[in-house]
Amino acid sequence: MKEGLHPNYGATTITCASCGNVMETNSTKQDIKVDICSKCHPFWTGSLQQHTTGGRADKFRQKYGL
Repeated sequence: MKEGLHPNYGATTITCASCGNVMETNSTKQDIKVDICSKCHPFWTGSLQQHTTGGRADKFRQKYGL
């Protein structure tokens, strides 16, 4: 590799602002702060609730009373 062309790649810490979780990884940036992480995100914790309103066929049946 050419000298002075590539950014420095080293150890860094990622800190979550919501829960305070700290993760160690490698990156070209240092001390990254994120708003939400996999420890507190509703999708990954299983607390996300998806409400299904029905598909196109259900909407058609409701609209025309079939």
